[in-house]
Parts: sequence; C-alpha cells; structure tokens
Amino acid sequence: MHTSPHVLQSTSVRSVMLKVLAALLPGIFAYVWFFGAIILVQIALASVAALCAEALMLRLRGKPVLLFLTDGSALVTAWLVALTFPPIAPWWLTVTGVLIAIVVAKHLYGGLGQNPFNPAMVAFCTMIVAYPQLMSQWPRADFNTFAPMFNAVFSGYRELDAIVMATPLDALRTVLRDPEQRLTIAGILGSHATFGNIGGLGWEWVAAGYLLGGLWLIQQRIITWHVPAAFVVTLAVIAATFNILNPERFVGANFHLFTGGAMLGAFFIATDPVSGCTTPLGKLIFAAGAALLTWIIRSFGAYPDGMAFAILLMNLLVPLIDMGTQPKVFGHKKGPLP
Repeated sequence: MHTSPHVLQSTSVRSVMLKVLAALLPGIFAYVWFFGAIILVQIALASVAALCAEALMLRLRGKPVLLFLTDGSALVTAWLVALTFPPIAPWWLTVTGVLIAIVVAKHLYGGLGQNPFNPAMVAFCTMIVAYPQLMSQWPRADFNTFAPMFNAVFSGYRELDAIVMATPLDALRTVLRDPEQRLTIAGILGSHATFGNIGGLGWEWVAAGYLLGGLWLIQQRIITWHVPAAFVVTLAVIAATFNILNPERFVGANFHLFTGGAMLGAFFIATDPVSGCTTPLGKLIFAAGAALLTWIIRSFGAYPDGMAFAILLMNLLVPLIDMGTQPKVFGHKKGPLP
C-alpha cells in the first residue's frame, strides 16, 4: 500500500518533444498523401538548419551543446516552420525562416523557456511580410509528381502554373472581394476545385490528422484541454454565428476549422507552454482571443490565414492575462500575495 507523499515520475524535455513530434505524424502522413512527399524534404531541410543554428548559438553562449541539442526543442520548431511554410517554397526561404526562429526568436531572448513569442510563428510572419508571393504558392492537392516540386525548391524553377493552386482560404477571400463575381458562399464552395467536402480539398484530412495527434497529446497529458477546446469552440461559435446572420458573406464553422492552420495552431502552437499562458483561466482567455483574432483576420484582413498573427498578438498579452488570472493563495481571501 502506498502512502503519501506521492512522488510523480519526472518528465524530461526530450520525452515531451518526442511525443509532440510523434503527434504530428498523422497530419504529415495526410500531407504527403494529398500534396506529395516534397513536404518531407522541407522537414529534413528545416531540421538540419535548426540543429546547426541551435549548436552554433549554444556554443556562442557557452552552453553545453550536446545536452540542449538533443532535447528535441529545435526539431519541434523546425517541423512547425516546415508545416506552416508552402512545401514548394525555395530552400533558402525555409532555411531563413528557421534561422529567424532559432537565432532571433529563441536564443536572443535567452534560449529555451525564455522566449516571449512563439518562434515558428515569428518565422512565418516575418517571411510572409517579406516574401508574400513565395509564401502564397501552394501545390494542388491532385498533383503529386515529385520531380517538378523538387526542382522548384532547389533549382529556382518557378514556372509552376501546372502545380500551384491558391489555398482554400485565399481562393475564398479573392472571390468574395471581386465585385464582378457576385457569388454566394454556396456558389463559391461548389465552383472552385480547391474546396473539398467540409474544408479545403486535402486540407480537411490534414486537419483531421492534427486533430488526432492533438487528442493523443491531451491523453498523454503533454498538453491540457483548455487551449484546444477554447480555440476550437470560440472559432466555431463565431464562424457559425456570422454564417447564420449573413450566409452570403461568411463561411461556417466546419470550413474554418478544417482549412488552413486552425487545428495545427489549436493543438501544437497555441499550446506552447513558454509563450502561452500558465493559469487554467488564462489559457482559456488566451485561446479564445487567438481564435477571435484568427477569424477577424481571415474575414477582413489582408492575409488569408490569420493564425500566426493572432498567436503573436496574444503572446503580447500573456503577462497581463497571467497576472489577472492567478488563483487565490490558500488561506487568503484577497487573492494571491504580491
């Protein structure tokens, strides 16, 4: 019979990061199935760049290189960068994004556990502002020929008319803003080849893969339910409400949840324990705010998917949210001690 105190088995950073990488595999499998194996090349490229940048910065900072290099945090950042960048992005774009994430967003703030902003989202926002055209070239879901996509990544071959198709969010935004089209939401979703049954063609299965991996992370207690639940519910409620009020202007909840980076952001990005909130109530507020901003940017902003910008904007509010949601200290009625 066991008596108190009960000592829980310690969880290492490496084991947590390895489980996060494993949870990404269902989404990556769907990605490969619908968009081709070129995403594996981007993941490998990003991983090598991240490990090299991590080793260099650790040596410059006088930290034990092998200890921190093998904790898996750099690989998680690299995979998230690769999965949010277009799979046919030029190799130097991916490498530059990874360097920004590791060197600027992570180590210049003190390294693992010190960065106030999500490194992968810093990389995405920087690159989409600097190179909007290159960050908007995505392959068609029905084009899985490896050679031309490989050439596009490494040889600078950019004649991609046979390969490139707008993302579902970008296609929807473009048509809605064209006064000559005058199509309803139902007409748009039924007329464009990039749309699937409930989301984007192929994208809905990728999102389902991320959903499956994210639920496994909750079951493994790597993340808590607060952030994913608050994000998904808030985005669904807002999208459904405006779709009911104006179905000719706003798409419904299913489309928003299963298109773009919603599921990836809900389970793998917004749940970052370093740049996100730490209190249970704070996590709910943080995720709800990120979902609201995502919907606003998608519906009215200049960029098709506002996930990255929403996460960074909420990162700015994390100290304020955490300070205002601290639970009461046991034995005190007026809240936490100063």
